Amino acid sequence: MSDPNLIVGMERPDDAGVYRLTDELALILTLDFFTPIVDDAYAFGQIAAANALSDVYAMGGTPKLALNIIGFPVATMDIAILQAILRGGADKLEEAGVLLIGGHSIDDPELKYGLSVTGFIHPDKVLTNNGGRPGDALILTKPIGTGIIATAIKAGMADDMTIRRAVASMSSLNRIAAERMARYPVNACTDITGFGLIGHACEMIEGTASGMIIEASTVPVFPEALALAGEGIVPAGSYRNAQYREPMVDLTGIAEDLKSVLYDPQTSGGLLISLPRDAAQDLLADLRAGGVPDAAIIGEITSSGPGRLRVMPDGQIHG
Repeated sequence: MSDPNLIVGMERPDDAGVYRLTDELALILTLDFFTPIVDDAYAFGQIAAANALSDVYAMGGTPKLALNIIGFPVATMDIAILQAILRGGADKLEEAGVLLIGGHSIDDPELKYGLSVTGFIHPDKVLTNNGGRPGDALILTKPIGTGIIATAIKAGMADDMTIRRAVASMSSLNRIAAERMARYPVNACTDITGFGLIGHACEMIEGTASGMIIEASTVPVFPEALALAGEGIVPAGSYRNAQYREPMVDLTGIAEDLKSVLYDPQTSGGLLISLPRDAAQDLLADLRAGGVPDAAIIGEITSSGPGRLRVMPDGQIHG
């Protein structure tokens, strides 16, 4: 079934669906939920909400409405845990200016929480993940490595400082980044989640006439994640991501621990923004001034190597 008002649908992987209501207004629709990745119930609720909202920000839109999605083991878990999760989610929605209008819960042996989110956008301002153009610079707004840290948390191998830093990053909204990038001629955007930095970067060039270069030394990374990866603390999702994307990627000269971090599945990661290089430094300065301190230019879209991603170990990026 087709519909001329469907701007972004299932024809290719993107962060959310977009449907035109009028010449001035379109809806952004997304849904995301998962099992706990941290021990603190309130923090889990905040992270899940920030993660669900991120898809709307990645499309260039403004989230407006949300519905809770809950699976909870009623017979085996204290209801106070669910209350803390929902309080965390509600507080994060309030911070984002999003109205919670309901939801649905089921009795489930495995705890799950997330949200369905609806956002607004002008139909002419929709950002997809594959609109990057050769010569564009790439800006990443959050450090990567939270999947590895979450794995360490489950194994009891993450210290309190590492946990606090990871939780602060995952629970941080991409709202400021989205608002700041709206001031610039952005060509494409995506958020870094379960497919890792490499996986989502590959989506930006897959099926296009463009290639991509990422300079590994410029990618913001949690140093604790690198250390943990060196000890073999790597989630299964990292290996799956690597296996799936290996045919598209050149990682010659990249250390094994860094490879694991580059493939690491993220939760509520940052935005990966593609825009003309002559505007990139201004946006970078704007992001950092606005409270996105880890934002960095990490690479570029190229006219060579169509459909291929090359990760350079160090040195200057060459077009």
